[in-house]
Amino acid sequence: MTVKGRDVRLRTLGLLVLAVLAIWFIAANTGSVTIRLWIPEVTLPLWIVLTVTLLVGVIMGMFIAYRRSARR
Repeated sequence: MTVKGRDVRLRTLGLLVLAVLAIWFIAANTGSVTIRLWIPEVTLPLWIVLTVTLLVGVIMGMFIAYRRSARR
């Protein structure tokens, strides 16, 4: 697939769409939430919680992909 004369893979386009949707979702949720961390309760803006969750998920996904490629 080409976009403005550049060759773009469908996978790259899909990742770009997912990134835009994730940023939009995080930006739309700005209220504060209370999170219980076993004993303490922490009150944070929801966008921080969503961003940290997204980053942890991306890092875990990259780690799993690396482990799978290293086995082969």
